Amino acid sequence: MRVPFALFALTLALTLFGREPLAQVIERIGDFRDWSAFTAKEGDEPVCFMSAQPTKDEGDYTRRGEIFALVSHRPAENRQGEVSFVAGYTFRPDSVVEVSVDGAAAFTLYTKDDGAWARDSETDSKLIDEMIKGGRMVVRGVSSRGTQTTDTYSLSGFTAAYRAINSACGY
Repeated sequence: MRVPFALFALTLALTLFGREPLAQVIERIGDFRDWSAFTAKEGDEPVCFMSAQPTKDEGDYTRRGEIFALVSHRPAENRQGEVSFVAGYTFRPDSVVEVSVDGAAAFTLYTKDDGAWARDSETDSKLIDEMIKGGRMVVRGVSSRGTQTTDTYSLSGFTAAYRAINSACGY
């Protein structure tokens, strides 16, 4: 994963969470196969996150923006393990995203603009548990134009990246 993608991912992630982009330096903790882990400061508070891009993206579209998955920690806000996805397009209003891990575990996430999130921390936690155990994750969504997409992520390196952001943010 290239550093420019990481900067883009963090800036977009912060925007999705309703925050101003970070002005400080983003530090790469490391690359863990298909996932990368980072730390940064939001004001004086630490933010730790990990990200990956899909290994395969499918859909009948001509153009699509950056696509990625994120897991974020914000210790100052007591927010740990928030899972989110950025589709590279605007989701259909009031639609949901279906996430499955190894074809079994299925989760329904809500959408807003081009992002998708779990409705609560319990769902985040269950999804992360499945991602730790799994090898492949599939994310299905529908664009505002009705285009169905399927993004496949490798979970190789997920556990190591998650441990790295846990350690960096004191969990």
